[in-house]
Amino acid sequence: MLMSNEYYMKSPVGHLKITEHDGFIVGLDYVDGESISENGSTNSIIDQCIAELGEYFKGRRSRFDVPVDLSYRGTPFQQKVWNRLYEIPFGETISYKTLAMDCGGPNHSRAVANANGKNPISIIVPCHRVIAHDGTLGGYTGGLDKKETLLGIEGR
Repeated sequence: MLMSNEYYMKSPVGHLKITEHDGFIVGLDYVDGESISENGSTNSIIDQCIAELGEYFKGRRSRFDVPVDLSYRGTPFQQKVWNRLYEIPFGETISYKTLAMDCGGPNHSRAVANANGKNPISIIVPCHRVIAHDGTLGGYTGGLDKKETLLGIEGR
């Protein structure tokens, strides 16, 4: 088994930790803290991720091409939710209720919200594009200010 590589970068939504394993991005997490500086191990996949995130934050990228592995973590149900999130187009949003219907039915709302909150690859797997059925932002593990910023980048 190969070791994972981690890289920490600054972004308009705070500090991010990029984790790569076996040629795939397996983690993109918020790591807020003043003492974190851009550092870590890079390789071609992490370099591609850094470049694509930079383009995204500048409004020059609407789709990520860096390879991701959503099967690295989570239960089969969580992976199903994350794969559905990955399909939400740039600049569009869906409701938690719609996501629940897509992933198993109306009785799955709580499980879908929980899976959404455990998304291991924030931004690239766009859990920020899920909003409440009444059009309000709902929740966001990274904080509503980050969700609002990301949706603003996407013209929402």
